[in-house]
Amino acid sequence: MRRVTSRRPRRSYAPGVTAASTLTPHPRPAGARRREALRAALREAGLDALLVTDLVNVRYLAGFTGSNAALLVHAGDGPGDEARTVLATDGRYTTQAGAETPDLPLLVERACGPALLGATTAAAVGFDSAHVTVDALDTLTAATAADLRRAPGLVERLRAVKDDAEIDALRLACAAADAALAGTIAAGALAAGHTERDVARDLEERMVAHGATGPAFETIVASGGNSAIPHHRPSDAPLADGDLVTMDFGALVDGYHSDMTRTVLVGPEAAVADWQREIYALVDAAAAAGRAALRPGVATAEIDAAARDVIAAAGYGEYFVHPVGHGVGLVIHEAPAMGSTATATLEAGMTVTVEPGVYLPGRGGVRIEDTLVVTGSGAEPLTASTRDLLVLG
Repeated sequence: MRRVTSRRPRRSYAPGVTAASTLTPHPRPAGARRREALRAALREAGLDALLVTDLVNVRYLAGFTGSNAALLVHAGDGPGDEARTVLATDGRYTTQAGAETPDLPLLVERACGPALLGATTAAAVGFDSAHVTVDALDTLTAATAADLRRAPGLVERLRAVKDDAEIDALRLACAAADAALAGTIAAGALAAGHTERDVARDLEERMVAHGATGPAFETIVASGGNSAIPHHRPSDAPLADGDLVTMDFGALVDGYHSDMTRTVLVGPEAAVADWQREIYALVDAAAAAGRAALRPGVATAEIDAAARDVIAAAGYGEYFVHPVGHGVGLVIHEAPAMGSTATATLEAGMTVTVEPGVYLPGRGGVRIEDTLVVTGSGAEPLTASTRDLLVLG
């Protein structure tokens, strides 16, 4: 923490501010509620304001989706403090900002963060230290006399608990992925001779056809021995009878990401090996244990343990090589963390994945994953696709 003298004169917002009242009304009450919750967190942290430069956090707090923006939120609890919140972006996005964020004044500047800091009179200003580079911090400190303080995770902790609109978007994203998988199976795309890349492309096209703006992340399709590689990239390898095929994919809807994994078996029933049925049943049981452990007040490390203990007890513990899950929302991997060393505690409204797996190098692997929302007493799966082992001849 240090105080520096501004190298340029202070100026008010007025010359570059677009009055919200002159733009088409499009109220976003969710953003106002989120900013109020952030102000309470800022007061608790002893900060007068927070400079938000991460674009995901800007979107969450203000609704703005452009590629260059920053937001300054003041911590005061008086009636005028919401009006002191200012969004900054450059001239390319003036119209877009008016449509997406008409409830906030707009500062039009290319260097958004320095411009906001140069105009504020706040004494202690937090910044997104997890998202600001060393060079960017030098630029910020040169723009202000404020005491800049690291404030990592303040917005991310708010984002971890979803409101109804966010859960609705995630529900639609999960439904698009479910529909895509059903369509891929019905079309016979999961059959010997089709390639991993064919299947990935088919899933992604179907998600868009069912309302997604695109895939939530790079689709994973892994067949045969490749299914033992948790993050295998689809290749031109053809599916063959007797292959386990793991598909990890999700849909993007209104900025929110779904995430699911299903493993199927290609070929006739006679092609299914006993070891394949064994590890599938084991992973299915571990996933069920993880889902059953989800409820408010439970440490996320306990969710990992609930699933991991099932796999370890069967002698496959060394083949479960990743955390049991993660939070999901505006980012595919976000708070809360769900691994064995995680320190988070579940709250109602958190959306998380449960995705245990067993991966036998050179042979094949199984992963089963659902996106769920924590409720007042447990959890509701947002993913609806069957978890039964499908043998697709």
